[in-house]
Amino acid sequence: MTRDRLFLVRPGFADPAYPGQSFYCWHCALIEGVLASFPDLANEIDVVRIAWARPRQAVIDLVGETNQWLPLLVLADGATSPHQTGSHKGRAFVADKDKILAALTERHGFPDPHP
Repeated sequence: MTRDRLFLVRPGFADPAYPGQSFYCWHCALIEGVLASFPDLANEIDVVRIAWARPRQAVIDLVGETNQWLPLLVLADGATSPHQTGSHKGRAFVADKDKILAALTERHGFPDPHP
């Protein structure tokens, strides 16, 4: 993988625990808003929108079964970040929304969120 890959939950998903309702992941929606605000910077990242339901095979293939939480930023091969929250078989990833935003600033030049 030569570019960072950002996994987000596709909005409008159902949760069997709440029949008849449709949902979005608000952490993913926050990041979607940042990406939409800076489309030129967002083009430098591979964004993958996947179903909410587990197993999330595309994520498992990169970072293992225990690291399926989303949003998730998987760093390019060989890359590291002071914001990474873990690694799997030598591949670093960032799994916290605030740390993902910080990594987008650090790695891709997105502006900082206002304090």
